[in-house]
Amino acid sequence: MSFEVRGQRVVVIGGGRSGRAAAELLVSRGASVTLTDLEPIDRAGDLTARGITIDVGAHRPELLAGAQLIVVSPGVSPDQPGIAAARRGGVPVIGELELASRWLSGRVVAITGTKGKSTTSTLTSRILREAGFDAPAGGNIGTALSTQVSRSTPSSIHVVEVSSFQLETTDTFHPWIAVLLNLSADHLDRHGTFEAYSAAKSRVFANQTAGDWAVINADDPATLALARAGRARRLDFALENGLDDGITTKGGAIVRRSGGEVTPLVPLTSVRLPGKHLLADVLAAVAVATVVGVPPTVMQAAIEDFSGLEHALERVATVGEVQFVNDSKATNIEAARRALESFDGGVVVILGGRFKGGRFEDLRDVVRARAAGVVAIGEAAPLIHAALDDVVPVRDAASMDDAVQRASALVRPGGVVLLAPACASFDMFKDYADRGRAFKAAVAKMQTEEVRQR
Repeated sequence: MSFEVRGQRVVVIGGGRSGRAAAELLVSRGASVTLTDLEPIDRAGDLTARGITIDVGAHRPELLAGAQLIVVSPGVSPDQPGIAAARRGGVPVIGELELASRWLSGRVVAITGTKGKSTTSTLTSRILREAGFDAPAGGNIGTALSTQVSRSTPSSIHVVEVSSFQLETTDTFHPWIAVLLNLSADHLDRHGTFEAYSAAKSRVFANQTAGDWAVINADDPATLALARAGRARRLDFALENGLDDGITTKGGAIVRRSGGEVTPLVPLTSVRLPGKHLLADVLAAVAVATVVGVPPTVMQAAIEDFSGLEHALERVATVGEVQFVNDSKATNIEAARRALESFDGGVVVILGGRFKGGRFEDLRDVVRARAAGVVAIGEAAPLIHAALDDVVPVRDAASMDDAVQRASALVRPGGVVLLAPACASFDMFKDYADRGRAFKAAVAKMQTEEVRQR
């Protein structure tokens, strides 16, 4: 499609990774760009040198009202009063994902879901690149999609992790393959209701046609319900639902069922990721690779070489007889539940942070079955006590060092200390990665102390 911004006044809201990339892309296309943020912007000098005007301290209503286009970063709600007023005044408002997608030459594989997006996106990109495709990963993971526009060719396959925040500001975004991994309550602090959150996720299918593909988790009822209205061809994947057609497991292998035939694709022994939910992510990546036409031997080679992502059920260390596992990316209730289910028992789990919605009560059964105790951190600590005090011992901690120490005091030999917060990190940390690094640093201190005591 033809999309022209040359000579237009464009305001980009949000000076983080996505906003900076959008501003640089826009100015390269001839727009007059102002980048605005409430806080100082990294690399402001470099941006100014490229002709981008920096405006910090407030999103001034007169600036927004005078724009011909507004581009919002994912962390910026499009419902903010100044943005909403500009939209009512006729100013188009889109997100960075939508902006970049309008100028891509290659096809898009868009991967969304409540949990597992980063793992699936990374592995999918690796499988496709192993097969010889130009298949960069980006979007909500790694680099913003705007940085890929200049290198995009008709043969490129852009593997894009997309969040609900990115999808809610899309209009023409059109994935060739749209993947919905799972769906449960998340980001209710932003979206307000589960229905609004689901509606944002459903936009990944909005512009697909009968020539496209939807890859769907058939084990997840909410995912299946959301996918029913789609127009694309379907390839389902499932661990537990007996599929007649799709990607599943049988006889120690990931297989493709089709027309009564079962074709082995990848031995399960090739999968190096822990937990059933991560195996489901592998199945999703294999489903995408199947649509693209990647040979099974290539899939197997890429999967064997993939040991997972930092902060996603990352095995940090064993200290004494206790295993320490970092799942800082478990930022919602469902993700924490799946992390706990990855272990047989004896887990002390560190929960808490800035609450995003859902119910800690939904963790009661899995905590009763798998956990020996809970350490509560951050703003959500009172909610954790209210939900779990009568299930297992719950202890408070004021810092990550304190949390690791208190968890170590609760755990028994042979057990696991698991960071799976079920919350955002912004009350105590810069982001989930900062929180995960703090956990690993606290474990390293414990290792050092153990060596000293030998």
